[in-house]
Amino acid sequence: IVKDVLSGYNGTIFAYGQTSSGKTHTMEGVMGSDGQQGIIPRIVQDIFNHIYTLDANLQFQIKVSYFEIYLDKIRDLLDVSKTNLAVHEDKNRVPYVKGVTERFVSSPDEVFEIMEEGKNNRHIAVTNMNEHSSRSHSVFLINVKQENVENEKKLTGKLYLVDLAGSEKVSKTGAEGQVLDEAKNINKSLSALGNVISALADGTKSHVPYRDSKLTRILQESLGGNARTTIIICCSPASFNESETKSTLEFGKRAKCIKNQVTVNEELTAEEWKRRWEKEREKVARLKGQLSRAEMELERWRRGETVTKDEQINLHDIDETLSTTQSLMSLSTVATSSANSTSVIDSTTGVTNTLTALVASPINADEWEKERTALYQQLDEKDDEINNLAQTIERLKSQTTEQDDIFSQARKDNENLQAELNRLQQESESAKEEVKEVLQALEELAVNYDQKTQEVETKSKENETLTQELDAKLASLNGIGEELESLREASQTHRKRFLDMILVLLRDIGDIGSIIGGQMNEQKKPTIENLDQAEEEFTLARLYTSKLKTEARSISNRLSELELEKVDHQKGIGLKDKELDESRLLIQQHEAKMRSMLESMKELEEKKRTLEQTQDSLNEELVKLRAQGRVTDSSSDVQKELSQQMQQISEQHQKQLTTLREEIRGKETQMETLKDSLQKLQLSYDKLSGDYDKLKKEETDKSSRLQEMTLQQERREQAKQDLKGLEETVAKELQTLHNLRKLFVQDLQARLKKSQKQPEAEDDDLGGTVAQKQKISFLENNLDQLTKVHKQLVRENADLRCELPKLEKRLKATMDRVKSLEQALKEAKESAMKDRKRYQSEVDRIKEAVRQRNLARRTNAAQIVKPIRAGVNPSTNTSTPIPTIRGGSQSMDQ
Repeated sequence: IVKDVLSGYNGTIFAYGQTSSGKTHTMEGVMGSDGQQGIIPRIVQDIFNHIYTLDANLQFQIKVSYFEIYLDKIRDLLDVSKTNLAVHEDKNRVPYVKGVTERFVSSPDEVFEIMEEGKNNRHIAVTNMNEHSSRSHSVFLINVKQENVENEKKLTGKLYLVDLAGSEKVSKTGAEGQVLDEAKNINKSLSALGNVISALADGTKSHVPYRDSKLTRILQESLGGNARTTIIICCSPASFNESETKSTLEFGKRAKCIKNQVTVNEELTAEEWKRRWEKEREKVARLKGQLSRAEMELERWRRGETVTKDEQINLHDIDETLSTTQSLMSLSTVATSSANSTSVIDSTTGVTNTLTALVASPINADEWEKERTALYQQLDEKDDEINNLAQTIERLKSQTTEQDDIFSQARKDNENLQAELNRLQQESESAKEEVKEVLQALEELAVNYDQKTQEVETKSKENETLTQELDAKLASLNGIGEELESLREASQTHRKRFLDMILVLLRDIGDIGSIIGGQMNEQKKPTIENLDQAEEEFTLARLYTSKLKTEARSISNRLSELELEKVDHQKGIGLKDKELDESRLLIQQHEAKMRSMLESMKELEEKKRTLEQTQDSLNEELVKLRAQGRVTDSSSDVQKELSQQMQQISEQHQKQLTTLREEIRGKETQMETLKDSLQKLQLSYDKLSGDYDKLKKEETDKSSRLQEMTLQQERREQAKQDLKGLEETVAKELQTLHNLRKLFVQDLQARLKKSQKQPEAEDDDLGGTVAQKQKISFLENNLDQLTKVHKQLVRENADLRCELPKLEKRLKATMDRVKSLEQALKEAKESAMKDRKRYQSEVDRIKEAVRQRNLARRTNAAQIVKPIRAGVNPSTNTSTPIPTIRGGSQSMDQ
């Protein structure tokens, strides 16, 4: 299948079976393991390995996409924001997923990274049959576009690698909730796949239900279309899954009966179309000539002339040429020009068939005349078609010339940029050589300086050794007793000096401890009473300094904690201020409501008073009317009307009184509630104000404490620095005292040994005095030579010290020069990279313009095309642009 895909065919591999039968393990396996990896990583590796073995003139562009079908919705695994993608058809009625993310790749590692990214975005769940059960069908699409650089022949192949979710029984998996809905959609899509397989295997059904599911719609080309399909049947050997295993094997048996018709996906170039059109035009011209000869032969037959066999036209040759032309045209791809040429050939075949029919059967002149006019009309139509084809060819030629102009301009720009890049590279190389020369000169200077310093050190060491020997000889001549006394005095002075320094150090440490305070005040401060206890007291001083360090660290930690607490308290104070403002706003709102309620109560009281006044006036009128009623008993009708009016007025008055009383009660209840809320708010306000005051006091206390702590921290830092300096000086003095003590002990031992040997030497004969004189003279000569050598070494050392500033200046100048050169080199590299990026962007822009002019449609998002040359295994370094590498070599990085 890998070879077929790289040859321009479509391919599909998918695994089918029940859940937990190993489909995902078969397709993906363990990434990165040579023995446990699945089909997809192996096929990816085989595709690139096969590309590296092909001809170096082939150039490949590989892009991949990864999506899943979850709950019958297509979801992009490389861009999780795309959750419901649609399936469309292209101009050749081939279904594709619109808007899916496509990424260009140039190595297997990039494909594996994309697979790992998509695998992390897949939907999985835990069931009773599988710990990592796939809840969706995943499709990994590899689109390989091949182009021959020499003849510009283009081939396209697609490879679908499908990992189907397994069919499930709810009784076995124990699916519930969301997992149950997923299982329903999985079983629905798999049943639709089974229906499609059954319809294709039957062969008698005219309708195949591809549109019943998104899965079958995407795999339409793979099932009964233009693709070579391989189905992997995954079965479970357990008796518990016997029924599922049988149905899976039946599915595979039905799928084996399907036969696909596979064709090469070839995209012909303009030159190849032109070449084919020239061939067809020559064939049409040849057929026209044969047709004219056939017409002449027919006219001779009609006139009654006899035509010999040599002069007769052989129509079988014409039929053979037409059949070969039709077979050649059937092999070409579908296009406008091919359709036109095929129509021309079909019409010519019709003409020849009519000719053969006319020759075979005698007809009258009128019918022949009609047939001839019809044939001429067909010939005129074909001439028009040929003219149209010529116009299309001219248009294609103009387009090719435009493209050639664009490419020539791009080549010129490329050459200019390449020349600029070469110039910059030469400048960088010259700068590198200059830097190398400077570095070599610096190295030589450093080596010479090191040699001189080594010589000075060796001479000084020799001088020191000679002076030490000279001192020892002179000291041996002066006498052991005087030297012993002087050494004792020196040791006593050194001891006193050491004791004074230790006392000063301990005083400083005690002052630092008193400054730090805390637990250090309780610590016993070291004091030196005599020299015998010096070492013990010094160890105590070291412990004291270590405790001072720990105390300083704890104080700094406490200071940081106090700063954090201060930030928290400030946040709390801000929150309390906000709550206090909100409570103030609420109190103001409630006070405004109280005022409005009081005003409304006043209005109601006024209304009540007016109503009472009207009631009194009405009662007076009623009394008057009753008095008049007694006087005039005859006007009974008027009294009745008045009584009715009075009753109505009293009822209305009563109703108004009841409504007013209810309103007053409601207002009173509202007043009580508002008073209660006002009291609560007042209490909360008092509480918040008290808390605010407390927090302010705490903040002021903590700020004062923080200032004190910062001052103490600064003092401690100063004390630490002073302690460091004191420790260094004490360590140096101790080291010098230790060295002096060793030298003193060694000298004492040597002197004692010599003093023991001298009495024995005095017992010898008196002739030893002459030997001693000779020895003294020899030592004096050696002393003179050593003094001369010492003076010479001192002079050389002085000369070297004089030359040292000059050498340092030269070194500084060379270093500045090196830095300036490095800066210039860096700027040159940056400018070269910018020019290179500008050139690359310009080339990409030109390619994009040409591609947009040639291609009919493009994807929504811009992609970075990474071409792969056959016969080459490119480097895995992705930080630099992938160069065009010819065949014959393979990188070791892969």
